[in-house]
Amino acid sequence: MVWTLLAIMVILLVMGFPMLIPLIVAPLVVMLIFFDHLDPMMLAGQLTQGVSAYVLLAVPLFIFAADIMTAGKTSRRLLDFVGAFVGHLRGGYAITTAAACTLFGSVSGSTQATVVAIGTPMRERLRQVGYKDSSAIALIINASDIALLIPPSIGMIIYAHVTGTSTGDLFVAGILPGLLVFVFFALYAFIHAKVYNIPKVDKVPWGERLQLTWRAVLPLGFPVIIVGGIYSGYFTPTEAAGISVLYALVLEVLIYRSVKIRQIPDIALSTGLVTSAVFVLVAGGQVFSYVIATARIPQMLSEAVLGTDPTALYVLLIIALFFFVGCMFVDPIVVILILTPIFWQPAIAAGIDPVHLGVVITYQAALGSATPPFGVDIFTASAVFNKSYLDVIRGTPPYIAILLFVGLLIILFEEISLFLPNLF
Repeated sequence: MVWTLLAIMVILLVMGFPMLIPLIVAPLVVMLIFFDHLDPMMLAGQLTQGVSAYVLLAVPLFIFAADIMTAGKTSRRLLDFVGAFVGHLRGGYAITTAAACTLFGSVSGSTQATVVAIGTPMRERLRQVGYKDSSAIALIINASDIALLIPPSIGMIIYAHVTGTSTGDLFVAGILPGLLVFVFFALYAFIHAKVYNIPKVDKVPWGERLQLTWRAVLPLGFPVIIVGGIYSGYFTPTEAAGISVLYALVLEVLIYRSVKIRQIPDIALSTGLVTSAVFVLVAGGQVFSYVIATARIPQMLSEAVLGTDPTALYVLLIIALFFFVGCMFVDPIVVILILTPIFWQPAIAAGIDPVHLGVVITYQAALGSATPPFGVDIFTASAVFNKSYLDVIRGTPPYIAILLFVGLLIILFEEISLFLPNLF
């Protein structure tokens, strides 16, 4: 049964069908062959059920807010603010890139949006101070992984939808892991610049620093609204998403005037296209989850891979491996939808905290999305920068090694994930 499911999915993918088709056709065939007593029309109900959860309303709203800010001046203001304080250090422009990806991740929640918004201006700045193009692009696509950890993470929203875990707890739990990745990237940037003798730039005067800080105050309000609003009890994560859209509109349309009213329909159309792709995958993932649960595939796989009485550490390592490899080939949202139901029960039975599990899964999804051969951020960067596949991945090995190391730390020390949620 498992091999039938996998074989159909692989065949359809090799034939060039979009991911939605294998997600629905493979479980449908398995149902018709092995569970012919069930009504196939039940799958239609699962499709609608998959996208009916209230928490999923946050996805298009956060994407819309990110699209508005990408079209406006938010990313530039964040870049100038960070660069004013660290740009003069050894490796300062690389540190600025990693910090700006972290800050914009707290606004967008999307790795691909971060590649576009931060990568476009920072690539040229990095090249101007002496970085190879391959090093600059590798830094951008890997630092963008932080966006999937820092709230409002789209990956965490999908995980919360699948498992019923608190979205607010997941948002807060992702902050320290995201900052930890930034710290290690900053250390590597310093060492890399020293080894390759990357020249330093002039120090920005304090007067200009204060001016750039003032210009960045309002964009920095986004994470305060999202995290502070949720944990103060003023609104839910979904309501926070709606408020972030209003905040983005006020900021970019009324205050900065960098986005015109006539541009909003086009931005909304772009958001609608991205959202429809996400929701179609979520609906297909619900069908897939329903069939594999009916077929008891999670139990069979967990017994085959995990054994009868696995330790929590062993379970987390296996989960990390499966999600990392999965996201090297498939979109992170699809992997979260497919694999989370398979490993959820064994992980909970092993005593793993659901929030910590969510951070591990989201982290591995982020890591896989920038890892060859088919990480989605690689192809985003290739399209945005008009570079070949090989040019994009040439400089990625050091960053992948750093991310793997940080991922191991997160697995071994759950306090990295749980300290802030427990504190709140």
